[in-house]
Amino acid sequence: MIEIIKSDGNIEKQCIENLKSRSSEVTQEVINIVDCIIKDVKKYGDDSLSEYTEKFDKVTLRDFYVTEDEFKEAMAVVDKDFIKALNIAKKNIQEFHENQKQKSWMMTREKGVLLGQKVRAIETVGLYVPGGTAAYPSSVLMNAIPAKVAGVKNLVMVTPPMEDGKINPNILAAARIAGVDKVYKIGGAQAIAALAFGTKSIPKVDKIVGPGNIYVATAKRSVFGYVDIDMIAGPSEILIVADEEANAEYVAADLMSQAEHDMMASAILITNSIELAQNVRQELIKQVEGLSRKNIIEKSLENYGAIIVTPDIKTAVDVANDIAPEHLELMVREPMTLLGDVKNAGSIFLGQYAPEPLGDYIAGPNHVLPTSGTAKFFSPLSVDSFIKKSSFIYYTEEAFGDIGKYAVKLAETEGLTAHANSIKVRLK
Repeated sequence: MIEIIKSDGNIEKQCIENLKSRSSEVTQEVINIVDCIIKDVKKYGDDSLSEYTEKFDKVTLRDFYVTEDEFKEAMAVVDKDFIKALNIAKKNIQEFHENQKQKSWMMTREKGVLLGQKVRAIETVGLYVPGGTAAYPSSVLMNAIPAKVAGVKNLVMVTPPMEDGKINPNILAAARIAGVDKVYKIGGAQAIAALAFGTKSIPKVDKIVGPGNIYVATAKRSVFGYVDIDMIAGPSEILIVADEEANAEYVAADLMSQAEHDMMASAILITNSIELAQNVRQELIKQVEGLSRKNIIEKSLENYGAIIVTPDIKTAVDVANDIAPEHLELMVREPMTLLGDVKNAGSIFLGQYAPEPLGDYIAGPNHVLPTSGTAKFFSPLSVDSFIKKSSFIYYTEEAFGDIGKYAVKLAETEGLTAHANSIKVRLK
């Protein structure tokens, strides 16, 4: 089910190439379908949305807006302990993201010069939430709460309807608790097009966030530039660095927690202990028998899983930095001593009692993370994802007179005489 291999300097490179191969290019067929959907929505608006909803979701809808009565109905049927869990998660997520808020600032220079930066929230944001079997209320919290902390005024959520024309009640409960302003029953590439360009029913937004299938991801790529997007997420991944003192049962459980996402998910253990490696493999064989997504886990581990044995933990961390995993667990005796050595990871989990699923649901840090090695240059979704910045400049006449000739020199050197003239007319 999973291979144990010894680090030799080359096997790590093969592992990285194997992970990159999961993010295959989008087929031209998918691109053509998405382009057609976007053009239709731009041209025909709500009529096009109704047609595609009937075609793909097998539901006939003319009104996409989720009413207050529908929210009340959902809240009434959702398990009360689930509501309590959502509220606990909300508190922790909100508290964590409050610490990310940025402030506008201003600095002064001699002779009355003022310079600064104004920080403002993006006004209208669209949140895409998958439906059906891929309905994850936790993703609603993780996307919506940072937006609200940032100060987004209009947070619009779209999600595909179920066969009865309603929205999964757990999704609506999460939307209500997270502070989503409006929810619409629409999914797929057509929902992304509606958010990007607006229809009579659905408002145009400035940014689109949230996960989705290949058609949703392709649509997000296509509308980028008309609106901003968060990121295009690849298959999930976990990398665990563990020493000889790690609990094999815990390590195996955490590897499978990501492997169950889909057959393209990656789960890798890097350790300096061959004994731990062998024990983890035995634990995987034992524990997988009791899990509902056994077939998916086994395929994931077989194709994109690995146990790599390194000479020491330092080498293990070096390999982890090269891979730049979405989730990195440091399951070693003194994890804090390694934290400073980690250069590339979406989110870092320290010690035996900080498993990755804790971060997925309730700890507070965001679970929308860079994948496929992009943690080398991308960051998790955060409050920063929902703000924009404007700089401002004020010069007095005296200060302008002191510096203007230098601006003229730079402009003329670049051959932009109109730029230079704009300065010169004020220097007379």
